[in-house]
Amino acid sequence: MKRTDNQPKFDALRKEFSTFTYERQTVKLKDGILSLAFDFDLDNRYHFRPTLEIPARPFFHWDSIPEEQLQALAFQIGMTELVSYWKIACPKKVLVKPFALTEPQKAFWKKLYYNGLGEFLYLNGITVKEEELMEFEAQGEKAFPKVEVPLEEKTLVPVGGGKDSVVTLECLRNEMPVIPMIVNPRGATLNCVKTAGYKEEEYIVVNRTLDPTMLKLNAEGYLNGHTPFSALLAFVNLLVAFGSQSRYIALSNENSANESTVPGTNINHQYSKSIEFESDFRHYVAEHLNQEVQYFSFLRPLSELQIASLFAKCKAYHPVFRSCNVGSKTDSWCGHCPKCLFTWIILSPFLTRAELVSIFGKDLMADESLRPILEELDGTAAVKPFECVGTVEEVRACLLAMQNNRLEIDEILRRFNANHFLPEKFERILKSRLHV
Repeated sequence: MKRTDNQPKFDALRKEFSTFTYERQTVKLKDGILSLAFDFDLDNRYHFRPTLEIPARPFFHWDSIPEEQLQALAFQIGMTELVSYWKIACPKKVLVKPFALTEPQKAFWKKLYYNGLGEFLYLNGITVKEEELMEFEAQGEKAFPKVEVPLEEKTLVPVGGGKDSVVTLECLRNEMPVIPMIVNPRGATLNCVKTAGYKEEEYIVVNRTLDPTMLKLNAEGYLNGHTPFSALLAFVNLLVAFGSQSRYIALSNENSANESTVPGTNINHQYSKSIEFESDFRHYVAEHLNQEVQYFSFLRPLSELQIASLFAKCKAYHPVFRSCNVGSKTDSWCGHCPKCLFTWIILSPFLTRAELVSIFGKDLMADESLRPILEELDGTAAVKPFECVGTVEEVRACLLAMQNNRLEIDEILRRFNANHFLPEKFERILKSRLHV
């Protein structure tokens, strides 16, 4: 992606718009369907109302969560959803009305916004210090309460339709009660949970709707760019974990997500998938919401290469998984983007060329138009693609393996990164799959 010089636009918008207000969140429960709406306001000129809807399932116990605690959980989602709308004009003040916020809570959100918008700021050519990005003013009369809900030995597994969540699902579903969770279902996500043997009433669906005014302003040339969607997903998972009384939330983020997209900086397309965010989120939840629920990435000890080696054995999913953002709406591989090329490369040591062509529809390594993307992936170019892709080291190891040199691949496959938050029983399961 090319950088633009939107610093003048950023400065002008911050002069034109002074305050972004989080007015309220609305929570409704009817016929087992939980509906959330968030009201945001930009200087009394633009109003936004994004929504979430969670269809009824037999394992939900929404009535067991006191109203104020449910409001507290919804509030966290609203605080994360807010960033997508705030970034339109980036006003210096964020006015928060639903609850009071302590200084540590403000610090958590400020860090998340700044780092989660690192790619947005970089690609828009915007330079601003973290302490100058925004100030929170909370007008709520009282702090949000802690959440006290009995939790059981059940595990939520968010399913995105790619290889990583499939590996987590396959490793865990025969070891413990597992509930898959899908945001805005599409072909790949539905086909993956169905391939795993789950019926509709056995997995969670969350329908998220963006406010059309934001899309209209984006089209009119207001500021736009990447936001920390995985952070929003974290708080949505927290809500449905309490609703389903599940103690564990098992993400599928690997240790490759910790690598900066722009070398020598903290700019990371995958910041809200990184171990740094995971650590901050766990601390925030334990300190301010609940100490019993456990949020962690099951695949954190692994590299993308190790995950690919496990996924290669999951043959039933090969026709249905998709990791291509460009082709997500048509449930296809576009064959022209960094995600497609990276997925081909990372699977290449474990699948035959015929198997790969069967998945992607063509030989991506024979497509000369993809060479510039290959140079971004293998470190020849200065900056990695702004996509969820693995490390330069892994890509280079796969390219060497294509020339029958598997020494680096074999070395990477023997690793097990100790920097993770897996509960002991989950670590045992993962090591047994790796034969560590």
